[in-house]
Amino acid sequence: MTDSLHRRLLQLRAEIEAHNQRYYVQDAPSISDAQYDRLMAELQSIEQGHPDWITPDSPTQRVGAAPVSHFTPVRHAVRMLSLGNAFDEEDILAFDERIATTLAESGLLGAVHADAADPRDTLSAGADGGRTGSAVAYMAEYKFDGLAVSLRYEQGMLAQAATRGDGSEGEDITANIRTLRSVPLRLRGEAPAVLEVRGEVLMARADFARLNEAQTARGEKPFVNPRNAAAGSLRQLDPRVTATRPLRFYAYGWGQIQDAAGTDVRPHATHAAMLDWLAEFGFAVSPGRTLCRGAAELLRFYAAVGAARADLPYDIDGVVYKVDDLRAQDVLGFVARAPRFAIAHKFPAQEETTRLVGIDVQVGRTGALTPVARLQPVFVGGVTVTNATLHNEDEIRRKDIRIGDTVIVRRAGDVIPEVVAPVLDLRPAGALPFDLLAVCPVCPVCGSAVERPEGEAITRCTGGLFCPAQRKQTLWHAASRKALDIDGLGDKLIEQLVDAGRVRTLADLYGLTELELSTYPRMGLKSAQNLVREINESRRPALSRLLYALGIRHVGETTARDVARHFGSLPAIMDATEEDLAQVPDVGPVVAASIRRFFAETHNREVVAALHAAGVEPQADAAPVGERPLAGKTLVLTGTLPTLTRDEATRRILAAGGKVSGSVSGKTAWVVAGEESGSKLAKAQALGVPVLDEAGLLALLG
Repeated sequence: MTDSLHRRLLQLRAEIEAHNQRYYVQDAPSISDAQYDRLMAELQSIEQGHPDWITPDSPTQRVGAAPVSHFTPVRHAVRMLSLGNAFDEEDILAFDERIATTLAESGLLGAVHADAADPRDTLSAGADGGRTGSAVAYMAEYKFDGLAVSLRYEQGMLAQAATRGDGSEGEDITANIRTLRSVPLRLRGEAPAVLEVRGEVLMARADFARLNEAQTARGEKPFVNPRNAAAGSLRQLDPRVTATRPLRFYAYGWGQIQDAAGTDVRPHATHAAMLDWLAEFGFAVSPGRTLCRGAAELLRFYAAVGAARADLPYDIDGVVYKVDDLRAQDVLGFVARAPRFAIAHKFPAQEETTRLVGIDVQVGRTGALTPVARLQPVFVGGVTVTNATLHNEDEIRRKDIRIGDTVIVRRAGDVIPEVVAPVLDLRPAGALPFDLLAVCPVCPVCGSAVERPEGEAITRCTGGLFCPAQRKQTLWHAASRKALDIDGLGDKLIEQLVDAGRVRTLADLYGLTELELSTYPRMGLKSAQNLVREINESRRPALSRLLYALGIRHVGETTARDVARHFGSLPAIMDATEEDLAQVPDVGPVVAASIRRFFAETHNREVVAALHAAGVEPQADAAPVGERPLAGKTLVLTGTLPTLTRDEATRRILAAGGKVSGSVSGKTAWVVAGEESGSKLAKAQALGVPVLDEAGLLALLG
């Protein structure tokens, strides 16, 4: 029994590390998160029962050790060098010329290694790996915008990790690095006695966005950018915090490599082959690396990466060129703290300074009033910038930005430029603070009242159905599946109808004809007929659907259904006071005030009247909640059901008077579980909450 359990433990460790490789290194996961969690839980269970079986390379040991009071200094066995920078084509041409001249004088230019077993092991490799002239071969790679670290492996096991520091001495961050699933705790295959792997720790953009959402939800300050988030996460004194951060490691080089006798070794003759060698040990290596010959190919690589930069999953601030032949690197040597055989070709500056000329206010598709900086034109991030976002009034106040200031402007890829901060030392005496409500007491587009509810950061226009700035978004929302469900009325057609001036309000949709619609691009008579049929079928919606379609702030699908069932008719809702609205279950003062403000706007009442004139007659929702089978019951959905989608199951539960929650608690009546159910199912079992499958749910629904 013990032998079979130990074999299962080893099998689980190998399987989990293989999945870590696929997910964190290859970006090709092969199982769901729930399946992964079950494997990890099984491994933890075995190790808890047999603590003497726990080893440092077990996947369970990535969770983070106890906090430390400070980071211990680490002396690098081989210095971690920085790179010289190039900013334009002339710099690269000069770099290539220096390399070629030095190597020609040494007799290495154009040489091919006699012992090259790999066509990449050449100084001048063409497509066929042979001699193709005197152009120098370079390995071109992404320049990751993260934190440089060195990982030291002894006998194939991770022994130490350190930051770059000053190049000679860094800080010991071993406990934090061990939490990164893209870092092997044990190298795959036959490793040298000592191997130092150099690379970059970074955070992908999508992971960064999720981290900031979580920070905001907890009331904590969001990180400025992925690089700061990665650096801050890696230098946590508590490794358990680092373990919660989505960090990744990409290898780009090496330091000391020694065999069992303590002799320095170099297993391959080229930089390209060395990177492939590191990948064989289980490291992620720059996926965009390319072998280039001569300056012309380097510049083409730079242009191609620059064009694709915004679509990469992580931030890069340039590309790096390294002479591929390692003998040539030895000949070229170093200058100060940088190698002569490599250079970083930086992308145009992402931050510049300019003067803030004024602040305009724009109205977004959801009614948000956004202050926009008018700038003296400045070239930043490869384009000339004249406008930049200021986010909201609170941000302007927090950053103390004033009209007339010299400000720092940032642009990253295709992201809208933003004003980062003022340069206070250059502030003129007459710099003016900004007051949004003083500038815009009403909506600058439609003249409707503006509001900023207590506790919110954004001021909004209240003329949702009337305001031209919100027209397209309002129509798209109204036609959506959970609202009026007008199939065929997509965002492209809505844009065309609004831009042509044909549709100004929701009521205008009901005057569209087949012949008229067939004249729009990609419509055709058949599509037009189908759309007109869909529009006509939406003339008698459930009251809750029409209420939801109106786009009232804070009124979602569930609230719309509760309000519709409580009042029974649209006129009753329109005339209800805040006190009346607050009598609806789960409608608090914020929602009640929002509904009251919406119907207090003359513009919105006029649109509702126009809908009535167009023949739109909402129907009372089904029987009151108290008469329905799931009245007052809260259910939680988890996993994938055999036939019902999540939306379908939710709609049927709501129609039966129930509520759907995203979390399990003691108040949950049932958890409906499908395939690959995760932590919600486990919590339900722990709390003793009844668990149903789809058949059980359908039985409840009758």
